[in-house]
Amino acid sequence: MTYNPNPLYAAPDDWRAYSGVLSRRVFAFIIDYLIIALLWIPAAVLVFFVGILTLGLGFLLYPILFFVVAGLYFGISLAGPFQATPGMRAMGIAMVRLDGRKIDFVTAIAHLALFWILNSVLTPLILLAGLFTERSRLVHDFLVGTATIRTA
Repeated sequence: MTYNPNPLYAAPDDWRAYSGVLSRRVFAFIIDYLIIALLWIPAAVLVFFVGILTLGLGFLLYPILFFVVAGLYFGISLAGPFQATPGMRAMGIAMVRLDGRKIDFVTAIAHLALFWILNSVLTPLILLAGLFTERSRLVHDFLVGTATIRTA
């Protein structure tokens, strides 16, 4: 694979690209999870009808429905052309990989899964790591090799 010099994909070295990113990530998180909650409603209705058509078997999707909706939401939007979810775009941030490649669907899902796992195992206090790390990266950003930058 070749290096992509496009600044949207490559993590910049300028400190201004990371200024205020943590607070923007908090508000983007809130916006994104409100959107996911709204998307969960039609998905729940769809699962209801699938459950009726499958004589009750489809109702087994309810316990994992939130994770499916959130996974598709983050996977599709982070792997999209803007490299950001709608909440991230509203807050003027995007996610980039440190190796300069575009974020793919699997990387986006891995980032989300690590976020959920680390927050449930190590408590949300693990998010304070962004206050002390270079480029305001969180622990799951280090594990996946991503950084969040300002676009606006």
